[in-house]
Amino acid sequence: MSERPTAREIAAFLTDLRASRRTDNTESAELLARKADLLERIAASMPGDIEAAEVARIARAAADKAAGS
Repeated sequence: MSERPTAREIAAFLTDLRASRRTDNTESAELLARKADLLERIAASMPGDIEAAEVARIARAAADKAAGS
């Protein structure tokens, strides 16, 4: 998935994030990876936005750390 994320994808992520905070069913590493993917896709759709790229880079680093990479 390299295209810009849809509102539906973002809403689904936020719903899962909210549910995980209540039930702790979803692994945080999985949610962090999804978050990083969404942010990377947003940054890719805005090539001149340095801040978006930095936020995506930080999110990917956190996801990789959580995954043990």
